Amino acid sequence: MKKAILVVSFGTSYPETRAKTIEACEKRVAKEFPDYTVFRAFTSNKIIKKLKTRDNMDVDTPSQALNKLKELGYNEVIIQSLHIISGGEFEKITAQVEKFQSAFDSIIISQPLLDSKEDYEKAIKAIRYQMPKLTENEALILMGHGSKHHAFSAYACLDHMLLNEPIYLCAVESYPGLDQVIQRLHKAGIKKAHLMPFMLVAGDHATNDMASDEEDSWKSTLEQAGIETECHLQGLGENPLIQAQFIDHIHTAIERVNPRG
Repeated sequence: MKKAILVVSFGTSYPETRAKTIEACEKRVAKEFPDYTVFRAFTSNKIIKKLKTRDNMDVDTPSQALNKLKELGYNEVIIQSLHIISGGEFEKITAQVEKFQSAFDSIIISQPLLDSKEDYEKAIKAIRYQMPKLTENEALILMGHGSKHHAFSAYACLDHMLLNEPIYLCAVESYPGLDQVIQRLHKAGIKKAHLMPFMLVAGDHATNDMASDEEDSWKSTLEQAGIETECHLQGLGENPLIQAQFIDHIHTAIERVNPRG
């Protein structure tokens, strides 16, 4: 039986962070599951088009990848999402996979990073592992992408679970917002904030919206509010504990295919 793991992410057009994050996760998966062949797909059509135009680099959508796996004679397919939440991008995967339910003996979609309470707890441990050492009157601000999808509540949940620590999670597109967190920082007497993306890759949002000197960047906004900043451009995909979470999800998916007992 031919078995494949399709690793699906939003994608990035930044080669350096792609190597450190997406490719690092794919290599970890390949090493952990030698009986499976690992394939790649992106959910962002914009990124796929940009890579083709700029770099002549071909990346499949989930549908394109599954068509190829069918033609290549794969029987069992596990799809591992590298997305953070079960939002709109994750739903792109589920919608495209629905058309292939009868094309394979088994096809299962594994969950994104934050799915269960245990996932949130593991993510917090991974944040502690990756974050810089904080001194008195310092805090860490995590930049989440956010979403207009109802799954945006995952960010607020994680921020709430971090209430007893000098760690704050903000979202670019939804709640919690940076202005709200600045109020909390002032109330807590924070003088310096470390900024780090809570995203798989340190791509456009991290480079421009978070760490640039543009007037409306998070760095500039915090400094205008009297808070010193230091930026750390490390995507979550670089973190071995985050990689391990995705690996755990794949093990769970395989157990669904081949339950013991």
